[in-house]
Amino acid sequence: MVTPNRRYAAVRQAVAWCYRGGSISAEPRINDRIRVPEVRLVGPSGEQVGIVPLAKALELAQEYDLDLVEVAANARPPVCKLMDYGKFKYESAMKAREARKNQAHTVIKEMKLRPKIDPHDYDTKKGHVVRFLKQGDKVKITIMFRGREQSRPELGFRLLQRLASDVEDLGFIESNPKQDGRNMIMVLGPHKKKTEAMAEAREAQAARKAERQGGAPAEEPAEEPAEA
Repeated sequence: MVTPNRRYAAVRQAVAWCYRGGSISAEPRINDRIRVPEVRLVGPSGEQVGIVPLAKALELAQEYDLDLVEVAANARPPVCKLMDYGKFKYESAMKAREARKNQAHTVIKEMKLRPKIDPHDYDTKKGHVVRFLKQGDKVKITIMFRGREQSRPELGFRLLQRLASDVEDLGFIESNPKQDGRNMIMVLGPHKKKTEAMAEAREAQAARKAERQGGAPAEEPAEEPAEA
């Protein structure tokens, strides 16, 4: 029987171990690390074997040359599955890596304009906004007023409306123009999701690479109609 003093000492030792940098493993228990009298066994193909003694489950694992892995420790009895644990860990890591690779984060870009911007600068700024929207990013448009321009907010409003109209095939007004101190702000959102834009960019890059390496295959000439 474990006395309260011994139990307290064990808890105190575990806490001290954690403070020294130890951690509880998140890995499931496998094979001989499983310490229960019986388990609910799942076969290699997902078939339900049923509740069997732990010794029998370990014996089956050896016969199949697989591992006995505890997949549901809180069940009563715990659920264990026969599997190649090394292969399982490798495939899980690859899936997680691919998920991180394809994970897309929408970024808010910012473009600043003056209410009396000249046509050339406007076209340049609009080109940047178009590029950002094609990439699937949001764009925060800021109109900066100076001096007497602050008494003419309609100039900034008309400029923002013009820009939104020029790029309406790529984006939409997510946040309507509003005054913020000396500035007027509007947010444009892309029609395409970030993941779609990334996929299209990868396809275009692959197509350009294939074209550089060998070019597109030449079309076969059409067959001439046979003479009667």
